[in-house]
Amino acid sequence: MHGVAGALRCITTGHRAQNVRAFNKACCASRARVSTPFRALAGRGEQRYKSIAPDIPKSGHIEERPNESLLFIDNIFPLRLSFLLYLTNFPFFTDPEKLLQKLVAQLHQEQRIPAADPLNIAQRALPENLSIQVKNTLPRLKEGGAYVKFKHESNIAPLDIENALQEYLEKKSPRPWFNPFKGISAHLVRGRPWLEDLQRWPSKQLKVEFLPTSSGAEAAELPEETLYTLFRTYGKLGDITPQPTGSKDLPKYATLNYGSIRHAIMAKNCMHGFVVPEAEGGGKNGTILKMVYVQRAKAHAWREWIFSHPRIVIPIVAAVIASITVAVFDPIRTFFIKCHVTQTFHLTENRIYKWFRSQLIRANDILAFKRNKGEDAGLNALWDDRRGDIEQIQTWLMETADTFIVVQGPRGSGKKELVLDEALKGRRNTLLIDCKPIQEARGDSNTIRAAAREVGYRPVFSWMNTFSSWIDLAAQGTIGTKAGFSETLDTQLAKIWQSTSNALKELALEGRRKDDKDADLGDDEYLEAHPEKRPVVVIDNFLHKSQESSIVYDKISEWAAAMTTANVAHVIFLTTDVSFSKSLSKALPDRVFRQISLGDCSPEVAKRFVINALNSDADAIEANGEKKPLPSQYREDLDELDGSINILGGRLTDLSFFSRRLAAGLTPKKAVHEIIDQSASEILKMYVLDIDRTTHSWTPEQAWLLIKSLASTPCLRYNKLLLSDTFKSSPDGGEPTLHALEQAELITISSSNGRPHSIKPGKPVYQAAFRQLTEDKVLAARLDLAVLNQLIKVETGAIEKAEAELALLGGLPGQGKEVRNRVKWLLGKMQASQGKVEGYEKDGAGLKRILQKEF
Repeated sequence: MHGVAGALRCITTGHRAQNVRAFNKACCASRARVSTPFRALAGRGEQRYKSIAPDIPKSGHIEERPNESLLFIDNIFPLRLSFLLYLTNFPFFTDPEKLLQKLVAQLHQEQRIPAADPLNIAQRALPENLSIQVKNTLPRLKEGGAYVKFKHESNIAPLDIENALQEYLEKKSPRPWFNPFKGISAHLVRGRPWLEDLQRWPSKQLKVEFLPTSSGAEAAELPEETLYTLFRTYGKLGDITPQPTGSKDLPKYATLNYGSIRHAIMAKNCMHGFVVPEAEGGGKNGTILKMVYVQRAKAHAWREWIFSHPRIVIPIVAAVIASITVAVFDPIRTFFIKCHVTQTFHLTENRIYKWFRSQLIRANDILAFKRNKGEDAGLNALWDDRRGDIEQIQTWLMETADTFIVVQGPRGSGKKELVLDEALKGRRNTLLIDCKPIQEARGDSNTIRAAAREVGYRPVFSWMNTFSSWIDLAAQGTIGTKAGFSETLDTQLAKIWQSTSNALKELALEGRRKDDKDADLGDDEYLEAHPEKRPVVVIDNFLHKSQESSIVYDKISEWAAAMTTANVAHVIFLTTDVSFSKSLSKALPDRVFRQISLGDCSPEVAKRFVINALNSDADAIEANGEKKPLPSQYREDLDELDGSINILGGRLTDLSFFSRRLAAGLTPKKAVHEIIDQSASEILKMYVLDIDRTTHSWTPEQAWLLIKSLASTPCLRYNKLLLSDTFKSSPDGGEPTLHALEQAELITISSSNGRPHSIKPGKPVYQAAFRQLTEDKVLAARLDLAVLNQLIKVETGAIEKAEAELALLGGLPGQGKEVRNRVKWLLGKMQASQGKVEGYEKDGAGLKRILQKEF
């Protein structure tokens, strides 16, 4: 495109008004034809001068006739517009200069934004009393300026015109809108510029090559003083670097470093092709100066610097990402946690849903609601018995003591129902966290996702943890240290718990008003003074499978301790582990926990629970509207209820299952028999037959010994069992095995004075199931034979150790009386072990006969 700064006025000596009218007529003419929008008028008449064609001349040079010269005007276009030239690489956009031509023409035509019109900028760059006649212009989009070809009178030297123009611009230099801090500059073109459209971009460095004026001639290498004299007029020079002494590169050259890129542009466009005469050091035939922009040695310096300094860049990038995450995602996550706690998006809390549900319950159309009613009625009997525990928890929640509330009891004892359905009934802002899915999740990503799901923490990018670990691994191999992108599991969990604490604190402070009596209190003082305002966090299944990994429970207990001591929330732990104090004391070592222990129901409460559930499940009104007797009034088989409950025990889950069996029409004895059969099958599958020894801490023989021992007596001595050969032969001494079986709920270990002292069945119904298993002759013979084989291996190993030691002692020289006692003791041990082996084999022979005869 040619005509950018276009229409640089052609101004001759004469009246100012006439020149202005001539320029306006030129602008009107430019509107008539967009292809040549920039024209200029000269002299006092209205003669029009054609501008150069929009394309670069084929020769690449601007032809000058007598009395014609060139000016280069800088700072007409922003240098950033040069990115448009990159578009020529795309097939659908091949001529960005034509687009710019149309844009400038439209700006000049409409005159809506005069400051953005290059015509207007160029017009103000030339004084009106300058005796020149502008012929045409040629814009240089890449270099942000334009060539102006003008004609002058023969008696006026071009250097005089340049000096007059410089004086004018020093006093009154127009400032373009895109660069208000720097005015327009203009210089006379002394060389023969080469107009190229190559992808060579301006830079502060210029390479000046010294070429001969003709073939066969010799060019002179100009010294620094001459170069300084020629090029200092175009701007501040930072340095002049001559060609290295030992360099054999031809042609000879020197490098100019300007302080500003626009100074380098002006020097190149004005001095390219300039012939240095002999008088100025150009040699006998003169020397032609060829100017080339020197691109930076590293075209992507920033990118290469970034990749070459990973120890600096990677931590900065990690910090930026962390800052963005905190600024953008943390408020979103806090919002979703608050919605999860308040159940904003839960359907069960919707008013319309509640209304429909109440109508359906009244109509008694859905069987599930009837069943729930029966279960609720049965639970009422249990809650009446535990009313003291419920009121105690409610009282603790009204106090300010900064400690934990722990509800401990075996699985199925109703801990969760007691706390959530009774103690916290109707209380707002209650958060339930189930540790079971978090602990059972496999892998860090799944653990993070499970923890986030429990508190409503979203969005969560758990997959980023694995991806960041890969980046850290690659960085460690590159720079020798981790980059810090990946975060450990405890760090990720700490973030989730911290966001939850922030959300709970905001919920606790939502009810504050400026006109409250204690409005002058700070947030911490307010929460300390109002414990009833704090949310309640219920942590269920605490220490579930804690023997596998304790990191989840450590982080939860630390977080709970922080919330409790900061008066942010009340924390209630629900656990089946009697040794919970060891874990919680790490977080709150100087506190006494408030504890409630739940056991099995008494037979009287269990019977009342079953009868209430049975009566509530029945229809109290017949089809004809008459009152129907309750099942407890007409069922004769309920006489068996007392004996059945004594066998079943007072475990809440077993009683609920038992009451549903009775409601289905089974007699109490048959219902209990089915429960015992089911429990026996579960015991065999989970603890004896189908176990993987690589994932379980016990052997089938150890589990069977416990089953057989508890079948005959309801309570075993803890230490006596550890001294048995089956447990004593374990590498760990047997105690971890017993605790693993307790976690698996086969047994229950009771403590006294802080030490374990007795072992009982995991559930009351298990004793009957143990007895039923031992009454199976084939099963008992098979498992007893396995126990005997294990014992034989133990005694055989003891005999082999004694034999090896005797052989060692026998090799000693001169066996004196010093080793006689040891030899005698080893022989006694061998005799005792051999006697046991013989007895075990004798018992095993009888068991084998049973297996051969019985089915």
